[in-house]
Amino acid sequence: MTRDGQFRKASGSETTGCVEVAAMPGGGIRVRDSKDRSGPVLSYDDPEWAAFVQAIKDGNFDLPG
Repeated sequence: MTRDGQFRKASGSETTGCVEVAAMPGGGIRVRDSKDRSGPVLSYDDPEWAAFVQAIKDGNFDLPG
């Protein structure tokens, strides 16, 4: 991920219901709702973000069934 502070969303994402992610030059990640770009921005440090991504890969957020 390029650490330039620019928000990006997945190229395969739909036009609604997406989040945008920015990797900050000094470290850390910011996340915002692509439908409300002037709304709140969540900030995470690199270890928090890495743990979140790993939890996704491990299926910890998969819906049952």
